[in-house]
Amino acid sequence: MAETIEVLVEGGKATAGPPIGPALGPLGINVMQVVKTINEKTKNFEGMKVPVKITVDPKTKQFEIKVGTPPASALILKELGAEKGSSSPRTEKIGNLTMDQVIKIAKMKYDDLLGKDLKKKVKEIVGSCVSIGVTIEGKSPKEVIKEIDEGVYDSKFK
Repeated sequence: MAETIEVLVEGGKATAGPPIGPALGPLGINVMQVVKTINEKTKNFEGMKVPVKITVDPKTKQFEIKVGTPPASALILKELGAEKGSSSPRTEKIGNLTMDQVIKIAKMKYDDLLGKDLKKKVKEIVGSCVSIGVTIEGKSPKEVIKEIDEGVYDSKFK
């Protein structure tokens, strides 16, 4: 019977110490090999906490690692280099993203977003910008969603 261990690690900085080492030690697998694999898979999320699921088959000592992605708001803040979102997002803006940056974030979160295609997934990221006080191309996120629906950015979604 395979065992699953879920941990939260800092991107690219997992270690053999807690929480990973003590959880994997009793299963008799090479902890350093697991840590190395986790660090390779999470290096793009440096400086952010990333959910990681480790599935181990104790008989064969084989393991599989699934890496989640940080929340969209964390990726937006990292892209802006901001510490936290606006305390009053309607009136106080904390930064401005380009459409290319929004598309980059949508691609990072691609498998976790509900939209059927890149265009709809980008709209989800733009929606997250509303709640943390971020503008896109100098415009309000609601304006940008209208423009996306009108096809203004269609050439970027190919």
